[in-house]
Amino acid sequence: MGVSVTGAAPAPAASPTPLDRVIPAPASVTPSGAVYRITRGTHIRVDDSREARRVGEYLAEILRPSTGYRLPVSTQGSGGIRLRLVKGSFGSEGYRLDSGSKGVTITAAKPAGLFHGVQTLRQLLPAAVEKDSVQPGPWLVAGGTVTDSPRYGWRGAMLDVSRHFFTVDQVKRYIDQLALYKINKLHLHLSDDQGWRIAIDSWPRLATYGGSTEVGGGPGGFYTKADYKEIVRYASSRYLEVVPEIDMPGHTNAALASYAELNCDGVAPPLYTGTEVGFSSLCVGKEITYDFVDDVVRELAALTPGRYLHIGGDEAHSTSHEDYVAFMDRVQPVVAKYGKTVVGWHQLTGATPAKGALAQYWGLDSTSAEEKARVVKAAQGGTGVILSPADRVYLDMKYTKETPLGLSWAGYVEVRRSYDWDPGAYLPGVPGGAVKGVEAPMWSETLENSRHIEFMAFPRLPGVAELGWSSAGALDWERYKVRLAAQAERWDALGMEWYRSPQVPWSGQ
Repeated sequence: MGVSVTGAAPAPAASPTPLDRVIPAPASVTPSGAVYRITRGTHIRVDDSREARRVGEYLAEILRPSTGYRLPVSTQGSGGIRLRLVKGSFGSEGYRLDSGSKGVTITAAKPAGLFHGVQTLRQLLPAAVEKDSVQPGPWLVAGGTVTDSPRYGWRGAMLDVSRHFFTVDQVKRYIDQLALYKINKLHLHLSDDQGWRIAIDSWPRLATYGGSTEVGGGPGGFYTKADYKEIVRYASSRYLEVVPEIDMPGHTNAALASYAELNCDGVAPPLYTGTEVGFSSLCVGKEITYDFVDDVVRELAALTPGRYLHIGGDEAHSTSHEDYVAFMDRVQPVVAKYGKTVVGWHQLTGATPAKGALAQYWGLDSTSAEEKARVVKAAQGGTGVILSPADRVYLDMKYTKETPLGLSWAGYVEVRRSYDWDPGAYLPGVPGGAVKGVEAPMWSETLENSRHIEFMAFPRLPGVAELGWSSAGALDWERYKVRLAAQAERWDALGMEWYRSPQVPWSGQ
């Protein structure tokens, strides 16, 4: 049957993003028909607390450039966008978002929950909200309720600033990208064979000499204590906890080159700019080694308000098993002495993990049963496990053999492979309560700038964030890839580089 139309057809009405279209998938979504529209008259209303106001100002800073609206943040008024801190069963990071015709209310028990709720609100708004110039809108939020809290307390991303050095501003840019997907740990790999990146007053040559180069022989660099404090402050403002890592007893050539006395033969090796691993070791039998460790841990712990300090422990191929065990027996109590909890790569389970220690598993699906069994046994004995399987969530692995950046020693890791697994079932025998969460490491042998980081992280990182946040029942590749495709417009609006995986139905493809 034909329809007669006179004049131009009206433009299709804008429709808001459905509440269940966000990443990570929320725990519970109840849609309703009433849509809220942010307008020139919208206020951001906050409780009379410093934390709620800070989150409100953060939200306003995101919304003002693209909407062109004033969006005053105040404790007065009604309607608009409201941020509420209340006593309730939201946990430390959960929240509820209620949207209707009169406004949007985000309710949480803790400031981190409010912040995570704001990330959900961001994703419910058009992608153009991320731009830094005025956009036409309209700024619609779908009606209904989102009730949400994370599956795991550890949802991390690691950045290797040792192979290539990244500036404070580059780290901040990555922090902002992590925050959008509710990542709550930033693990900084601060020392390796190719560079030492944190100033230590009692051993100054670690940074000034050990930090003077990088892979390929570039100028390297290091963070002053003020730089590091600024990274910690900025991460905290995005509700990320910084976990610093000093890798030892291996991966220590930058330290060994800086101080001859740390070597068993008293001879400092040259600085190293290659990419081989496993050739360096602190001298386990020398007492000065433990003076060095004590000083470094003491100074780094004093700069780090978070609970954790990562001591590495991987690929110590030049350290005998007996020396490795002896070293870890000496070093773990030093971490505790300065008020921190030990995190180590899963090789720590080949020694005796300290009470409360966390082991970060970076093996492959094909890792030997014997090695996996050590991790399982430690977990059954009380050691917590962070899952970072290299052939799933190492963000520096190439997507395909054509990928211009990255490595492939763990295989090729396309987007589906990085998402399509369940952390709770990955290592059979590990008690459910021992799995503390997931972390996506980014090693930097081939990465030199923010565009490189973004290309390797996106689109895989949001999937890792979902593995850490969403329930096992919510993890479904077919549904996820549709939600992931919708994120591309947001990345473009943010000026990010990303990989157009053929596994994802991107718009316009």
